[in-house]
Amino acid sequence: MDDGDPESGSLNDFWGSEDPIFDRKELLDIDLVPTEERIIGRDSEIENVASSIHPAIKGQSPRNTLIYGKTGTGKSLVAKHVTRSAQNYALENGTKMGRAYIDCTQTKTETRVVINLARALNEPEKTGVSIPVTGLSTDVYYERFWSILDQLYDVAIIILDEIDKLQNNEILMQLSRAGEAGKLDSCKVGIIAISNKISFKESLDERILSSLQDREFIFPPYDANQLREIMYNRDDAFKDGVISDDVIPLSAAFAAQEHGDARKALDILRNAGELAKDEGADEVTEDHVRNAREKANIDRFSQLLEGQPTQIKASVYALSVLAEQHSEREEFATREIYEMYQNITSDSALGIETLSQRRMSDKLDEQVFLDILGQVERVGRGYSSGVTNYYYLLEDPAVVQAVIHNDSRFSELEKN
Repeated sequence: MDDGDPESGSLNDFWGSEDPIFDRKELLDIDLVPTEERIIGRDSEIENVASSIHPAIKGQSPRNTLIYGKTGTGKSLVAKHVTRSAQNYALENGTKMGRAYIDCTQTKTETRVVINLARALNEPEKTGVSIPVTGLSTDVYYERFWSILDQLYDVAIIILDEIDKLQNNEILMQLSRAGEAGKLDSCKVGIIAISNKISFKESLDERILSSLQDREFIFPPYDANQLREIMYNRDDAFKDGVISDDVIPLSAAFAAQEHGDARKALDILRNAGELAKDEGADEVTEDHVRNAREKANIDRFSQLLEGQPTQIKASVYALSVLAEQHSEREEFATREIYEMYQNITSDSALGIETLSQRRMSDKLDEQVFLDILGQVERVGRGYSSGVTNYYYLLEDPAVVQAVIHNDSRFSELEKN
């Protein structure tokens, strides 16, 4: 017999208590697609994307679209908002439009993309088609996917976010040529591909470029005024009167320094509220914003480095030490980084082998691909002619080291 938890009364008080800081915290969620009046500074971008897919609302073939821009410039937000609006309008006017979103940082292989698209768009009670998560060949998954599209939709819009993270671009060929190749009988398919890298298109071969026939749009960074307006349009995430007057301007200023990153702005604002709540404060202040900025930087970099091998952490750590020692410089040659890397890996506490310079350089290149580091090529003159790779941090050295020190192997380096 359960006599009850003697502490249940106090817990019930806790469960029933109101949040003293937040009212609608979900408004600060970076994945939220808000109503159009809350989308700031992207009117022309909305119009451009809408014009590309406009034929789809009548069941006709939409234009394929490539969207470029730095992180936090509203690319995913606009693509999701426009396709959601188009789908609602199309369905009200008798066009069966499907839409699906794929985050290519999480879904990197062609087979997995096809599986996720098929599962997102399928209605098995109508199609009679099953999509197991494993066990079929890629060709069979494609066959079932095409069957789903033809049975359920007049047109489908597919958003491939951070498409440059895919292992290959075959999915673009398959989707863009599905009708021409006879894979689809009636359904039309449109692609919205999103990338942080304006050079992404250079990685596509002529076959894909020919079949895409895409429109391209570049989303500029938000300026400080737009960032302020974005946050003021979501300040009802907080209880009335709990944020001081300088909180939003300061959050916007910090985010403007990060190439106008609206995600960073909302992260800072949300984290500032959480810090105030944890402290039991009655108000969110400038100090909370400053502390939240540091926390947002560490959280972001922790996510990027999560699960990375020790060798990669050692190479990134080497670059961070150089950046710290030479604050007047931003870029460092492979040779300089390798010398510091050798010093770090020679520490017996780490217990890892020292790779060759070429292999360490490969590790650095992987981090450029993952947006952990930046890279530039310099052409030498005279006797030093030739191309040399230089690398630079995309985050403050102190943040990089704080994250890497959380790995027990590197904790001893913090003491040295």
